[in-house]
Amino acid sequence: MADLRRSASMGAKACSSPIKRGGGGDDGTAGMPLVAEWGEEDERHARYSPGSGCWGRERYSKPFSSLWPFVPGGDDPRALSSRFPAAHRAFLVFLGFFLIVGLVCLPSLWSRLSEDVGGSFVPKSLMSTSGRTVKESPSLWENPYSATSSWKPCAERRDDELSGMYLPPENETTGYIFIHAEGGLNQQRIADLLIDLVLKFEDIFDVDHFIDYLKNDVRIVRDIPPWFTDKAELFTSIRRTVKNIPKYASAQFYIDNVLPRVKEKKIMALKPFVDRLGYDNVPSEINRLRCRVNYHALKFLPHIEEMSDQLAARMRNRTGGSNPYMALHLRFEKGMVGLSFCDFVGTREEKAMMAAYRQKEWPRRYKNGSHLWHLALQKRKEGRCPLEPGEVAVILRAMGYPKDTQIYVASGQVYGGQNRMAPLRNMFPNLVTKEELATKVELDSFRKHVTSLAALDFLVCLKSDVFVMTHGGNFAKLIIGARRYMGHRLKSIKPDKGIMSKSFGDPFMGWASFVEDVVITHQTRTGLPEETFPNYDLWENPLTPCMCKA
Repeated sequence: MADLRRSASMGAKACSSPIKRGGGGDDGTAGMPLVAEWGEEDERHARYSPGSGCWGRERYSKPFSSLWPFVPGGDDPRALSSRFPAAHRAFLVFLGFFLIVGLVCLPSLWSRLSEDVGGSFVPKSLMSTSGRTVKESPSLWENPYSATSSWKPCAERRDDELSGMYLPPENETTGYIFIHAEGGLNQQRIADLLIDLVLKFEDIFDVDHFIDYLKNDVRIVRDIPPWFTDKAELFTSIRRTVKNIPKYASAQFYIDNVLPRVKEKKIMALKPFVDRLGYDNVPSEINRLRCRVNYHALKFLPHIEEMSDQLAARMRNRTGGSNPYMALHLRFEKGMVGLSFCDFVGTREEKAMMAAYRQKEWPRRYKNGSHLWHLALQKRKEGRCPLEPGEVAVILRAMGYPKDTQIYVASGQVYGGQNRMAPLRNMFPNLVTKEELATKVELDSFRKHVTSLAALDFLVCLKSDVFVMTHGGNFAKLIIGARRYMGHRLKSIKPDKGIMSKSFGDPFMGWASFVEDVVITHQTRTGLPEETFPNYDLWENPLTPCMCKA
């Protein structure tokens, strides 16, 4: 529908845009890039003006009194009866009747219009011919129960042929895989743990629980066995490292290339390690093992869990009562903006500084910069550019989230600072970070390890009523996957950046049309159950391998 509207509007000569830039009001629309001048009724009754070559409604230039030829001069009742024939008097009675009916219906009409602009918009597809809803009314804070009750977690189920009863005794082990927990929190969570391990990630994870939970799946030891005396050799010897493992390699690759070397050397390290095993070409039990590791075995240390519970409770009680809250993973750091090679709104000086930054950090991709403008347009059209804070704000308002929504922001240093954050803060003033929720003393113990701070963000986002991501990345994937594994009821909104870029770039689209586009586009992008397909990342969607029909 949106495309048809845009096609029609583009065919006409533009006199003035139906969109006002920068409205002003107490309803939260101040500074919004899209504010409606016409409503839906205006669009349906728009006329084409041959003289001007524009679409628009007819504008009356007559004074108000001239539109009413039946109004008599003076207030003498006799003059009224003498100047008005019976037909005119009947017309006035008829008109008065409709005015009374209109006044009676006005509250419900206003309520309906308010819902369309700022409340929970009910698309026509959810309405029957009689006007009554035939499905559950959409909620801002949770997915429909009927759409989420057919699946349940079942990753803890084990196949007999691969169960722990077949693990060999410790002195008969095939060998050891040495795991170096590389990267940050996200990389450590998605590393594939498949054979005997030596693990050192006790800064954020409960190692005892991890080892005990997986004891029937894989034997894990805390340290290199005593018979291996030269531990330094493991880090320096090429002979004890398997390198250049393809990304998303098949299980057969490990059987053919890794297992023989483990048997020969007894201890081997794998580099790199993250995302080195495929999803669609391994036994189903191995994929379920991945989910057991991610959703059951990996538990954060107690003090991290406790602090995250406090932060979540503070989010819900910031106004003195119990309120739902939204968590927003805002990916708009300088490195992310630079690496995206997308173009963003900014001053000429900012664009020049970003060009210099890109040329320094990615000289091969930057080259002389002449090809980047076309590349930026293409990437935006394909939905591969991070959403700006202001764009996120407009999308959330279009979805119906009110100005007083409580929002927890998990992000790094936003590129552009407070100026870039201003539109988001103006539309959603109840926006906080962990630094604003907790005291400096409370966070000092977490600053020793950067991953501990990331773990706090992770858990507060995981516990939120609604989670919103603005760009890709392992952090958002892991949260969306965990929320789906918990039952799909919690909303996890993944904006369609490709369609949104078209809507933002359409100068003929009014606010009502934009709202309709946003709501309809994202009906199925809220973490609802969806079947997986080959090469699908199960960290984001654990449905088929790790969940079963209820």
